[in-house]
Amino acid sequence: MKPDAVRGHLDGLLLAVLEPGPLHGYAIIAAVQERSGGALELRTGTIYPALQRLERLGLLSSSWESTGERRRRCYALTEAGQRTLAGERTAWSEFTAAIGSVLNPAAPPNTSAGLAT
Repeated sequence: MKPDAVRGHLDGLLLAVLEPGPLHGYAIIAAVQERSGGALELRTGTIYPALQRLERLGLLSSSWESTGERRRRCYALTEAGQRTLAGERTAWSEFTAAIGSVLNPAAPPNTSAGLAT
């Protein structure tokens, strides 16, 4: 899939993979890749600025977690993030329905129904 396909939807993707619980950056990348069946591959240079922006907006919170001698930042959805995710899902449904109705128009109604033969 083209990297540009994610543009405009990155926030929703990040919020959605954090819905079940906190994750660190690489786990977020892996979750998006797994949930998309490998179709979406996010780069660290893409997600970390987005995660920091979402945290500044109050949609995510973060904390440092230690694993052995290593420290990593874990991100979690806030209540505001949950509300925003709900809005993202609604917007996505409306968007895909509109695009789908153009790309796959419904079959024209059967005009011969009810005609006498």
